[in-house]
Amino acid sequence: MRTLSLAVAGIALVVWPSLVCAEVSPALVQKVVAARQKNATMLRQYTWESRTEITENAAVKDIRLEQNTFGPDGQPQRTLINDQAAPLPSGFLRKKIAEKERDKMETYLKGLHALLDQYTLPTAGKTLDFVLQAQVTPANASGNLQFFRGSVAVPGDSMSLWIGAVDLQPKRMQVTTFYQGDQINMTITYKTLSNGFTYPEFGQVEVFGKGITLQVHNFNYANQNN
Repeated sequence: MRTLSLAVAGIALVVWPSLVCAEVSPALVQKVVAARQKNATMLRQYTWESRTEITENAAVKDIRLEQNTFGPDGQPQRTLINDQAAPLPSGFLRKKIAEKERDKMETYLKGLHALLDQYTLPTAGKTLDFVLQAQVTPANASGNLQFFRGSVAVPGDSMSLWIGAVDLQPKRMQVTTFYQGDQINMTITYKTLSNGFTYPEFGQVEVFGKGITLQVHNFNYANQNN
């Protein structure tokens, strides 16, 4: 079973802003977009490892360890280090049925990946579009601004993104969306290194109705230029 990368990565529903929301100022929009662009440039200098675990109805179906980097063409490259997929049942008929179910699940996850990738704001344009249309609440006790917007990718979805008021880097993201009739909750938490580079450290996706949970951990970031 293939996994989602942590371009994607919820336990809880999106937290609705409890403070008075305001429109985002043009100056703040420019600063947020610039910070995202700078971080994206820094990301291309790094290699890192990721561990993805897929469970279905509390049973582990797959654990994958991958090495990640960017190729000369600027596209992400993933190398499988280890794959611990759950064994298929014995017996020809049972094995064929299990293979078909596995292929069906892989197709489902690929489609889900494409949807969830839209919430990661992978380009400056996507970031700009989200921030311009979001409502923002004042910094909380942790010094983070909360950006909230509904109908980001599909009607009825909702997304909250917490950004540091000082460094303007993402700290946490929560999304509630829908895919093929299933409610999907996604949560991502970020980590910032001493040089200011920020990456999604932990992610979790829950697929209600199918009992599927994906957990992703990104770690061992190494700057290739050092």
